[in-house]
Amino acid sequence: MASSQEWPQFRGRHAGVAPDDPTLPDTWSETQNVAWKIDIPGRGWSSPIVWHNHVFVTTAINVRQPKQALLATEAYRGASTGGTMSRRDLVKDSDEFRWVLYDIDVATGRVRWERVIYTGVPSRPVHMKNSYASETPVTDGERVYVYLGYVGLFAYDMNGRLAWAKPLDAKNTGNDGYFYGGGASPALHDGRVYVVNDNEEHSFIAAFDARTGAEIWRVARDERSNWSTPYVWEHSLRTEIVTVGSRKVRSYDTTGKLLWELAVGTTLHTPTPFASNGILYVSSGYFSDPKRPVFAIRPGASGDISLKGEETSNAFVLWSQPTASATYPSAIVVGDQFYTLLDRGFLTAHDAKTGRQIYGRQRIAVEAGAFSASPWSQNGKIFVLSEDGDTFVIQVGSEYKLLGRNSLNEMSLASPAIAPSSLFIRTATKLYRISKTAP
Repeated sequence: MASSQEWPQFRGRHAGVAPDDPTLPDTWSETQNVAWKIDIPGRGWSSPIVWHNHVFVTTAINVRQPKQALLATEAYRGASTGGTMSRRDLVKDSDEFRWVLYDIDVATGRVRWERVIYTGVPSRPVHMKNSYASETPVTDGERVYVYLGYVGLFAYDMNGRLAWAKPLDAKNTGNDGYFYGGGASPALHDGRVYVVNDNEEHSFIAAFDARTGAEIWRVARDERSNWSTPYVWEHSLRTEIVTVGSRKVRSYDTTGKLLWELAVGTTLHTPTPFASNGILYVSSGYFSDPKRPVFAIRPGASGDISLKGEETSNAFVLWSQPTASATYPSAIVVGDQFYTLLDRGFLTAHDAKTGRQIYGRQRIAVEAGAFSASPWSQNGKIFVLSEDGDTFVIQVGSEYKLLGRNSLNEMSLASPAIAPSSLFIRTATKLYRISKTAP
């Protein structure tokens, strides 16, 4: 089983909140407090995950052009797909790619092993800001489970041996005729791997046996494209698999039975749901949507718990805010405060129990760009990583205060991972281990 010291999945075990660790530095640069940094070939926006002395990360490498040129970060914002993506990002979907899983030694940065998961020409294009390897792996310490929407679901043991492979058809994901690619990571619980694939063809949630890869059940979803990772919500009443789409929040039991649903009504969805102090938090919306709601939900719901008319709460919706969601970063609860990192460089804070606004939009810094990575917290501070590779350090509390800025000077979209005395940050071409520990 994972301890609180491990980071075995997207955003870790506690939705971005790590145990306090006085040995973890608050300041770093490309050279300061860097235990090691290594080049990661290709392009991938999946997050690193950590288990004991293993760091796992995936990437997709263009065989013909393994070193893809990066444009200025601004060029990727709001860009379309298809031909524009091929010309400007130098990723042509007619090229052959290698999807690779790396196992990296935490102490040294040495690549312990690498495995080519799949080789082939991508069957679908991808948004130029996305990658062909944006889904984060998950591990239980016995195997590493890799889900790639373009390829399928795979399991490797800790020595790099392929345990099983489950090829899955690639589906079109996008909006208004554009193809955006994948992004939703798998979830792991009690010997099952859960996958949500919301797309333009046939959306579904499915459960797979973690030991064999056999499909246990699959349920169709009335959703179009979304990129939210499912969340396994364990509470005193039961275990739920919570999913968020642009149409509805839906919760399933471990057999695939629908437990409850909540109408959302946004154009697309990315943030991942999570629970803190017994309450489930859900955010949904695109920055231009008139509704970008956040909901706080009590355990034990059943049936349709949608808000009606001007309601902001009901028997199971503890509170809601109609326009408080970010587009890409998932929110975070630290103590009794719910923080939202807005994509365009603002932070908001609400009371996690009541939804009362503590402070409205605070510009993180005049020079801060856009944000895609989700925030994390440790030692009474919140850390937010911009797309430009700048991490801003913010105090936890009722007043906004910027404490510092740490720059790696390269595009960064992946959410970091934290392990004892170490922070792992992935940029477009590198993986850093930030630590006060000498190399």
